[in-house]
Amino acid sequence: MRLSLTAERSIAAAPEAVFALALDSERFPALFEGYGPIPGLKRITPLAPAAVGSLRALENRDGSKLMERITALDPPRRHAYVLSGLRPPLSWLAREGHADWRFEAEPGDGGEATRVVWRYEFELTSPLAWPLAAPLLRGFMRAAMRRCLDRMAQSLEGAWRKERG
Repeated sequence: MRLSLTAERSIAAAPEAVFALALDSERFPALFEGYGPIPGLKRITPLAPAAVGSLRALENRDGSKLMERITALDPPRRHAYVLSGLRPPLSWLAREGHADWRFEAEPGDGGEATRVVWRYEFELTSPLAWPLAAPLLRGFMRAAMRRCLDRMAQSLEGAWRKERG
């Protein structure tokens, strides 16, 4: 059984810039602050250059560690990965998360913009996990995803305004 979440946002920057920020192991951790019981990111360590099949080690602000395995990479349109190594209490509810980021150019106010659609599908440990997993992930993980997209927009739109003078 799977539980799906989606967060989306328009960002006033070119798809190439938004895609690059989403994969940037140096800048991205500060943008994913977490929410409630969902911890923020502290560090991302690529274990190989970004490519389908490559791994990235994640360290959360609460000290927990996760792994990402890239499952799709189509710059600047798509980035997907499987998140594994979940720890309790989340691991009691979900085995892993399948993330899929899509980046689509759209007209923006006076320049380029990108529509970002970030989907997560969590593979639940059992149908019995649904009553706890659904409110936890829909409430807190979706909020963390939305906050992250807002912070990405602030970061990139601030740089865009500086460029335009």
